Amino acid sequence: MPIRVVVNGALGRVGQEVTRAVLSEPELRLVGAVDLNVSQQYLPAPDYPDLIPFSSNLGALVERARPDVIVDFTRAQVSLETARIALPLKIRMVIGTTGLSETDVEEIRGLCRENGVGAVVAANFSLGAVLLMHLAATASRFFSNAEIIEMHHDKKLDAPSGTALATARLMASARGTRFVYPPTEKEVLSGVRGGQVEGIAIHSVRMPGIMASQEVIFGGKGQTLVLRHDTFSRESYAPGVLLAIRDVVKRRELVVGLDKLMGL
Repeated sequence: MPIRVVVNGALGRVGQEVTRAVLSEPELRLVGAVDLNVSQQYLPAPDYPDLIPFSSNLGALVERARPDVIVDFTRAQVSLETARIALPLKIRMVIGTTGLSETDVEEIRGLCRENGVGAVVAANFSLGAVLLMHLAATASRFFSNAEIIEMHHDKKLDAPSGTALATARLMASARGTRFVYPPTEKEVLSGVRGGQVEGIAIHSVRMPGIMASQEVIFGGKGQTLVLRHDTFSRESYAPGVLLAIRDVVKRRELVVGLDKLMGL
């Protein structure tokens, strides 16, 4: 039986790529789409064998479509509200929204536990970005100084990115102690050294012409190590999302991070 999927945020930049990916997979069935800006009853999909209900009302659509999984790439508060609707109905979730707080994640974890249903929350669904985080955590055991430069398009709402924050926290956890943050006696421009997480300076770049990139720089005596990942198209997220959809139907708990599904 195909896995029945609803995409929440179907008209968003990532949502459109997720929708295309689900439509192309024979073992998945797109049974509904949700977005704020709905102008027609069905999502346009000319070559798809089924009509795909399209609505701005998630609750009503879920009742009609009966999905196994909701994929959510919206905003933090919307994702949390979706989890409060979906998880008690035994509908699994794959959440790629950035900006969820630790409190939000713990609420989702509790809903999974109470209802015996799985969910996946990940800061980044690009397999290359997840591998970068894994390699950065490994390198953190051998270097005491590190900084992160994350670069995104000028329409990104938050800074630093969820991926950069997750990378820094993973690095600090792997190291087991704070990184060395060299003191600056005089900042000619306020904030020029970026933000700081456990001694790791994070610098955010926002401009047109960039999709998403992250560079982790390690420094030691007489050497540096640079790890970098570049995303040129949002289709790079599709393989990770499809992996999560197939995996989450087997779960009865919350999984945080795509690395757990990749066996890293």
